[in-house]
Amino acid sequence: MEDPSLNDLLQQYRQGNADALEELVERTRLPLYRFIHGLVRDPHVAEDVFQDVWLRALKGMHRYQRDRLLAWLFRIARNRVIDLSRKRKPDVSLQQPSKRDAEAEPLEAFIPGPARGSDRDTGNRELAERIAAAVDRLPPVQREVYLMRTEADLPFKTIALYQGVPINTALARMQYALKRLRSELAEDYENLNSLSNRTS
Repeated sequence: MEDPSLNDLLQQYRQGNADALEELVERTRLPLYRFIHGLVRDPHVAEDVFQDVWLRALKGMHRYQRDRLLAWLFRIARNRVIDLSRKRKPDVSLQQPSKRDAEAEPLEAFIPGPARGSDRDTGNRELAERIAAAVDRLPPVQREVYLMRTEADLPFKTIALYQGVPINTALARMQYALKRLRSELAEDYENLNSLSNRTS
């Protein structure tokens, strides 16, 4: 079951408390934005999609009867990103490697390590691009689980609710995703391990 505070806020909003809506948006901002950004790889597009998700959610809020608000918002976000990827904007694609978008924010959260010099910064940016490209090549259901877990920091129970599958299926999809990423990025893993061994 989802955090009851979100449900409480939703009920308060439905009863006319406008402040509850602002709190709902802020409580969902980080996981929802990070998930969207993981799909589109562009912070400006991600912000636009985030706002659009909430506009669409508000229009359909009177029909929303379930008690899993965050999972519902994720579903709206995914559908919106798919809609955008079918239109003419080439920078919004579920399959597009991040290298093609020079302004895309690198996935620095994946890069361990203390303060970096310019050489290391360049290496980290290249590694982040390779990781992002490998994530983009995952099958869609595995990519969703991976992004919801690593980018949005959602528990597997919520991920399973979002995907409409048993929790064991969500866990298995994450395991398959990690196995595939380790295989594709084997050389990078070896380099990181040897580097950490030299610095420890």
